[in-house]
Amino acid sequence: MQRPNNSSVSETDRDRAAGFSRRRLLAASGAAAATGLAGCVDLPTSLGNRLEGTEDVSLFHGGLRRLGYYPDETVPESVTVNWEFPLNYVEHTAAKSSPVPTPDGETILFAGDTGWVYGYTPGGELRWSTRTGATDLGFHGSAAVVGDTAYIGGYDGDLYALDIEGGEIVWRTRSADLDDALAIGSSPAYHDGSLYVVSEYGSPSTGTLWEIDPNTGEPTWKDDRMWGQPHPSPTIDLETGRILAGSNDGVLYCWEYPSLEFAWEFQAEADGEEREDGAFRAGAEIKGTLAAHDGYGYFGSWDDTFYCLDLEDGSQEWAFEAGRSIMSNPAVDVETDIVYMGSDDGFVYALDAASGEEIWSTDVDGRVIGALTITAETVLVGSYDSHLYALDKETGDRNWRVENRGRVTSAPVPVDGRIYYAERAVVSTDDENEETTEVPGHAYCLVGDE
Repeated sequence: MQRPNNSSVSETDRDRAAGFSRRRLLAASGAAAATGLAGCVDLPTSLGNRLEGTEDVSLFHGGLRRLGYYPDETVPESVTVNWEFPLNYVEHTAAKSSPVPTPDGETILFAGDTGWVYGYTPGGELRWSTRTGATDLGFHGSAAVVGDTAYIGGYDGDLYALDIEGGEIVWRTRSADLDDALAIGSSPAYHDGSLYVVSEYGSPSTGTLWEIDPNTGEPTWKDDRMWGQPHPSPTIDLETGRILAGSNDGVLYCWEYPSLEFAWEFQAEADGEEREDGAFRAGAEIKGTLAAHDGYGYFGSWDDTFYCLDLEDGSQEWAFEAGRSIMSNPAVDVETDIVYMGSDDGFVYALDAASGEEIWSTDVDGRVIGALTITAETVLVGSYDSHLYALDKETGDRNWRVENRGRVTSAPVPVDGRIYYAERAVVSTDDENEETTEVPGHAYCLVGDE
């Protein structure tokens, strides 16, 4: 497959590429005022969470900014499956829910597409399992863990709070409480005593950003301006004071944070026709969650383009053209200012965050629709070819790959030398014999070879 190498670069990009990024300017000028700038400087997610007072919080894709960056974790040079269990059974093409560790690392939460939530120990012991009302398409978003409670939305349109110790349902906000939500495919964000989650609706095809009281499940604020059944999770960037989410109408929506006043919107390009409501029918859907770094936001679209926007005003900084649509979540290394993204064209790309220039690209033999994860030295990515890949972060070379049963569409999550992830179910049809074979998608724990 021939890979593309197209990127449009502005004058601002060239300035940033020369070394004058916001992060570097802050670092250069703020040594004497480091204490005052601690909440603004773009730091690794783990340290950033501690500075934000959220050390007892564990969120999808590593934190509020959804960076997918785990600088304190090390990926083994070679791995083997330590334990596994069947998790997903539904033939549904969306990316599956990703594992989420509790803040103390003692429990790993898995949510399946049949409505079950499981709590496992790192060694593979089942602590508890809970069946919810989301029994049709189950869960595709991931949990937000705050203290001793996990919060997760289901495809029944309900939002659940589960006790971490025993798995009991603490409260359940019904779909009717959320204006008869059709589904919640996003992963909640938590900050400063509030949950933020996006729900979707069927007729008309719309979406709503909600603020929820985590103690009661009661909605405290909403904005229902979104169109197109949004799936991405809300991203909160404290440096610029922004909360953002994309949708199937090809629009990235942005609110001021914490005031929640609407700030701006950005429309991705699309070749599809427009509906009467003004939303694009097809061609520019935003399926992945935005990653926020250094005052900029990074996300892909079904218009085959990966975007970098200035979060202050939503202006486009640069755009990178891939070979096919993009729906996976990118990951950003905040130390090297490199953003990693995957595409339906089967490639993983490393791009300069300032300019969008390609550093390397690697073919992983299948579509990439799940979230990418990076550690100090490694890029972890699941592929439609049923493998989980570990790529060298500097060169893109394959370090190893693990074959699985189904397509790997969850985020790989590294915790204390272990790697957790989940795959989709395998459903194959033998037309000649009129037989259908179904193999459930499993959750896996990998460890280093001894």
